[in-house]
Amino acid sequence: MNTDKKRNVSIVGSTSFTGIRLEEPADYAAGVPAVKVALQHAFKEMGMTKSMTGLVKMNQKDGFDCPSCAWPDPKERSKIAEYCENGAKALADEATNKTIDHHFFEKYSVEEISQWSDYTIGQKGRLIEPLILRPGSIHYEPISWEQAFATIAKQLHKLKSPDEAIFYTSGRSSNEAAFLYGLFSRAFGTNNMPDCSNMCHESSGVALNETLGIGKGSVKLEDFYEAEVVMILGQNPGTNHPRMLSALEKCKQNGGTVISINPLKEAGLVRFKNPQSAKGVLLSGTSISDHHLQVKINQDIPLLKLIIKKLLQLNQNDTSVFDHDFIQKYTQGYEALVKDVDQYSNDQLLSLCGVKEEQIDKVVEILAKKNKIIICWAMGLTQHKNGVENIKECVNLLLLKGSLGKPGAGTCPVRGHSNVQGDRTVGIMHFVSKELNKAIKNTFGFTPPDKEGYDTVHAMKAMHDGHAKVFMSLGGNFLSAASDTKYTAKAISQCELTVHISTKLNRSHLITGKTAIILPTLGRSEHDHKNNKARYFTVENSMGKVHRSKGILPPVSDNLLSEPEIIGNIATSYFGSEHPVDWTSLSTDYEFMREKMAKVINGFKDVNEKSKNHGFYLPNNVRELDFSKLPDKKAQFSICGLPNHNVNDKQFMLMTIRSHDQFNTTIYGLNDRYRGIYNERRVVLMNKNDMKELQLEELDVVNLISVYDDIERKASNFLIISYNIPEGNLASYFPETNILVPYNHFADKSNTPISKSVIVHLEKVAKI
Repeated sequence: MNTDKKRNVSIVGSTSFTGIRLEEPADYAAGVPAVKVALQHAFKEMGMTKSMTGLVKMNQKDGFDCPSCAWPDPKERSKIAEYCENGAKALADEATNKTIDHHFFEKYSVEEISQWSDYTIGQKGRLIEPLILRPGSIHYEPISWEQAFATIAKQLHKLKSPDEAIFYTSGRSSNEAAFLYGLFSRAFGTNNMPDCSNMCHESSGVALNETLGIGKGSVKLEDFYEAEVVMILGQNPGTNHPRMLSALEKCKQNGGTVISINPLKEAGLVRFKNPQSAKGVLLSGTSISDHHLQVKINQDIPLLKLIIKKLLQLNQNDTSVFDHDFIQKYTQGYEALVKDVDQYSNDQLLSLCGVKEEQIDKVVEILAKKNKIIICWAMGLTQHKNGVENIKECVNLLLLKGSLGKPGAGTCPVRGHSNVQGDRTVGIMHFVSKELNKAIKNTFGFTPPDKEGYDTVHAMKAMHDGHAKVFMSLGGNFLSAASDTKYTAKAISQCELTVHISTKLNRSHLITGKTAIILPTLGRSEHDHKNNKARYFTVENSMGKVHRSKGILPPVSDNLLSEPEIIGNIATSYFGSEHPVDWTSLSTDYEFMREKMAKVINGFKDVNEKSKNHGFYLPNNVRELDFSKLPDKKAQFSICGLPNHNVNDKQFMLMTIRSHDQFNTTIYGLNDRYRGIYNERRVVLMNKNDMKELQLEELDVVNLISVYDDIERKASNFLIISYNIPEGNLASYFPETNILVPYNHFADKSNTPISKSVIVHLEKVAKI
């Protein structure tokens, strides 16, 4: 726990236990229990009428996009329930009837609120009026919109350099809001635009750009229905992207094989009980994973190398194992890859990955005969020191099999937040794009900065070292999402001003700069009117499709502004009338803004018309097998090293995970139903043999300690739970364990924090 000298605030909330109950882990996902839990959440927060009104319009063509994950919508949609359990929870969280105004903050100080858990903070309701926390005060107080914008503009004018401001973006924002936010940042004069991609899929973007020429996946939803094999690595669809299970079910029904590779055997990849089918309601549902390879944490490269090595051996006698015509025509580096794999022995790779050889051989036998292969992954591959190489090794396998640019095959990084990919598409990025800068200059009449800005980890360091004075956040919960919580808290508290455009209260509103402003905004599910005309946004799903999202619920307050209006008012307040950009028109007339976006963003031509109904796909060179932007105009094989963690006998490899009752940093409840853990989050999953070795028993209390660069970081009071996880590995929920992740240890090239491979040791405290 860390405290601010001026405001005695907790960075982690309560470390007390809440009354744990354990059951056997579930052997299936969804089913009737999921429907029951979803409706309970919705009715509790919104009431029955509002719940049903919102739920039937979520993910519909004439409705709004789910505010949680970015999984695409099928062409043929259920008319009553095109959403999952966690989508219903996300809607209930956003559209809750509970509200927070200045009376709440008169009653509770930021110091008192900070002692609450993240779950308790999130349950208090929607923010409905602008608020300011003044220097030396411990209570937020009301401020008018005009005064808030003027205060922000005044502080921005005080900065010695535009690079002293940081503009962070969360994935929940629309394309329009993100575009305008990025435009303002560049007009202000900085590329300091860290975003949540930096903390999750940046490794995917770097790896895919370097090997295939685009930082996005190549598959469409329909490819899952044709795939012969779907490999799922470092991902838990049942909790994080539940609607993906429907696509996997169709894959299985069409004869496809699903292979899961993960340290934990997750319920959603064991069996899926589709609540919209008789088989899912009355019978056993659909078995999903045909093969589960329980790899050790971050030992995916040794496993993939062994698979490739065995396929190479088979290819010597049967050249149809690899697609040699594809390799010859479209790729570069095959011979170097073969030479690299040959240097490793089977025993060496087996020992590292921890998977039984007979299990691997069964998978190799399947892959040898198939070429319609999709490889999916999430943060289990990206949040490591070698996160970029993890993805490149997946690409190696697909290139060998010719599994790109054809139906039923390709790359599928599964984004964890709706429109996080869209934010990047429309210009939220810290690096410089000459093409984007040129288009902005031609369209808006100013010259954007050509100096690379701060990503997330370097934004933290800039604030910590006093080089950044203003932090503005478009959505999100930066403090809880970022690594190294104590360091991040100190960094934020160094700022002169912090500004959050938010729907709900979170811990980032409590650890602040000297002055803090909260600007409440409309939720995605709420209708957005201007001059009696309904407006809509666009979003991009995980597979590169842009479509309309139109809120339909009444706003929780008449005092809310949309995100573009807030951004436009800040820009107008800062620039006044002396600027070539018409910020007012852009921020109020979304169709006008999209016309401008069409001139700047590749693939957005005619976006106003094309975004309606089914929407449209953005250009994707891999689908066309066009690798012209890469060296020698070829897709690139990669030489990837083995992970090297140097874990000693007293240490463990810890990965941070989500519970089933959360989405990113938003905690919906205290139950992890699929893992059998109820009413508690301060837990650590551990192999029973490791428990025996350390003389630990179930529900013993331990502190988790990481030491990097001689700095000790401690997460206090966690309950040991015996679980099916590889020996030497641990798993625990974030954001509670983000305090252990060092700010200065991150993935090569992508700078993504190492949240899935943190070396820790345990310190026994007491028996509960």
